[in-house]
Amino acid sequence: QVQVVESGGGLVQPGGSLNLSCTASRLPFSTYAMAWYRQAPGKGREWVATMKTADGSTKYLNSVKGRFTISRHSADKNTVYLQMNNLLPEDTAVYYCNADLSQYGDYWGQGTQVTVSS
Repeated sequence: QVQVVESGGGLVQPGGSLNLSCTASRLPFSTYAMAWYRQAPGKGREWVATMKTADGSTKYLNSVKGRFTISRHSADKNTVYLQMNNLLPEDTAVYYCNADLSQYGDYWGQGTQVTVSS
């Protein structure tokens, strides 16, 4: 069955960095895009960043622009990364990877916890 697996979360001090990884496998169709979302305690799920599969173009939530970078594996377009620099306490959340298959639906990972605290 389809698998979407994230890793790389953890506890980091403000100003620190983390690099999240996500691999989507056994997909029934090609992806339109790969994306990262997050959900902070007591809040709804929030979109963070997207990379379109066809051309590698990217988009970011305004509050993470210049601090976060989405990228992908050179040989596997369904493996993406989220490099997070200059982390702030408000970045604390569970981070989820999403594999967007356009009209064929999408798939979610189980999430990885990121905690920014001194």
